Amino acid sequence: QVQLVESGGGLMQAGGSLRLSCSASVRTFSNYALGWFRQAPGKEREFVSVFSWTGRITYYADSVKGRLTISRDNAKNTGYLQLNSLKPEDTAVYYCAADLYGLGSTKKDVYEYWGQGTQVTVSS
Repeated sequence: QVQLVESGGGLMQAGGSLRLSCSASVRTFSNYALGWFRQAPGKEREFVSVFSWTGRITYYADSVKGRLTISRDNAKNTGYLQLNSLKPEDTAVYYCAADLYGLGSTKKDVYEYWGQGTQVTVSS
């Protein structure tokens, strides 16, 4: 069983930056792809980015390209998402998810484990 805990959300200003953390309680964290998703009010949960277990990163298209960086520290069992130049449309609950030996799927149904999510609200 893998437990994921996101942190770092809150109320942000447009134009600012956020850095979310995802802490995993598993010994073999490096064997998991770590994906990031977000869900805005009234919308489907959407893929944001993923760091596969092999080290490949896949980014969502245009809405976050150029503003988003994800990373992971396997020694600390933690993944990170940094989003710059925040926009009000970035307001959402952000989730991290883990997929054993995942190669970087963009499909949420592939991920076996999910965090509880952290709310990010961007004010204009």
